Amino acid sequence: MSDLTFDTLMDDGNYLGSDRARMENKVILDELERKKKARSMAVPTDDNRVKARLREIGEPITLFGERAADRRDRLIYVLSQINAARGEELRMEEEEESESEEEEEFYTEGSLELLQARRRLAEYSLPRAQKRVDQQRIHAKLPLARIIDLRKKVFGEVKRFSNLGSQIGDDRPISQVRFSPNSKILATGSWSGAVRLWNVPACTPIRTLRGHADRVGGVAWHPQATLTQGEGLVNLVSGAGDMSVNLWSLSSDAPLATMKGHADRICRVAFHPSGDYVASASFDTSWRLWDVATAKELLLQEGHSKEVYSVEFQDDGALVASGGLDAIGRVWDLRTGRTAMVLDGHVQAIFGIAFSPNGYQIATGAGDDTIRIWDMRSLKALYTIPAHVSNVADVRFFRSDGLPPTVPINGEVVMDGVEEADVDKTGDDDDDDDGAEEWGYRSGLYFASAGYDGFVKLWSADDWQLLRTLTTDSGKVMSVDLTMDGRLLASGTYNRNFQLFAPEDVAV
Repeated sequence: MSDLTFDTLMDDGNYLGSDRARMENKVILDELERKKKARSMAVPTDDNRVKARLREIGEPITLFGERAADRRDRLIYVLSQINAARGEELRMEEEEESESEEEEEFYTEGSLELLQARRRLAEYSLPRAQKRVDQQRIHAKLPLARIIDLRKKVFGEVKRFSNLGSQIGDDRPISQVRFSPNSKILATGSWSGAVRLWNVPACTPIRTLRGHADRVGGVAWHPQATLTQGEGLVNLVSGAGDMSVNLWSLSSDAPLATMKGHADRICRVAFHPSGDYVASASFDTSWRLWDVATAKELLLQEGHSKEVYSVEFQDDGALVASGGLDAIGRVWDLRTGRTAMVLDGHVQAIFGIAFSPNGYQIATGAGDDTIRIWDMRSLKALYTIPAHVSNVADVRFFRSDGLPPTVPINGEVVMDGVEEADVDKTGDDDDDDDGAEEWGYRSGLYFASAGYDGFVKLWSADDWQLLRTLTTDSGKVMSVDLTMDGRLLASGTYNRNFQLFAPEDVAV
């Protein structure tokens, strides 16, 4: 299969297939449109008036065993069929209803820079989505016995997580913790306005980044920071209560650029997988998209009725999700600017939001003490986890970098009772293939949550069951994160410290 790109997507003449496929597609779309109009159609609620209207259009006023609600649904269906046949909308209003004013669609014209960015985002995300789907097809062909073995091994390691140590991180509460892509540096943002970098697991300080005048709400690493990104280039982003977004290098204590535009404090920030864009969520009820190269605002996106607290990109780079204090989450298509899904189900503010590496599931943590799992394919919530006994402050999926660690997580140097030196070359190749397969399947198989009840919890991401509960020395855990090599977990707390956790037998 050739690579999917923006240009081939637009030029594909067989996108809709044959004439028969086009006709079937048109029938489906017409039926969806009919149902949509039927839902908005005003019909009487009084049963006698429903019967009278059925008699008027020549339909039986009642069917055997039909209840009043069923009769009203039948009236709606018949009227929608008549409406579709006539090709015009049939308006029926109850005598008590007054005519509502027609709502005018409102939009703000975007800039040329935004248009170019949307095209680049489409060009970037399409081949990544194709690669992800191809990998998922491979995983779908794994034998059931192999899947069971992989789950047992991974979850066995997760259940061995224990406290590795604690370190005072600042003079004020730690608002967010994030591991670098190479899993060797931990960035902490605090209410003092400072961003600090730490060696892990030694917990020795590297650098303190000072550039904010108010509490830091969020920090995020460039996807290639500490890997291929130069130390003098943009490696880190932070947002704070001083309404500014700062871009940082690893070689200076001062920010490379400061981006302003928000009208209220900034909470979470996120780096786009390409590293070219940054998103910031703010208490001014909007989230914004920034161009890293020019340090300019590309998009101001409204859509929440209250403050926006969390924002996160999908791994493909096509979507971004935002969660607000209005208890609503929204998934936005960056390529078109449209809302792809509304996450409506929480009864309290959403504080944490995370895309699963599978690309179509989203986890949200909220002030109603629950985590909800959403499926973008069915556009509804899959599962509700009663996760904590207080606010769920953060949710993070484990995502690997695609390469298994050089040293097994369980620390073993002997496989199947045979010394490594005694394994022949063929056996080494088979083991390498099995390791790569396991590591690819492991990504997104579990996730961590932090709560204001003082606990960090680890959950399976296929049956949503609790795997491990980790206690901290604080009453409020503000943030949690996992390294890409699966060796460490960090939590930032209200007690001004951060804690590290690792499997009991891990070599760190």
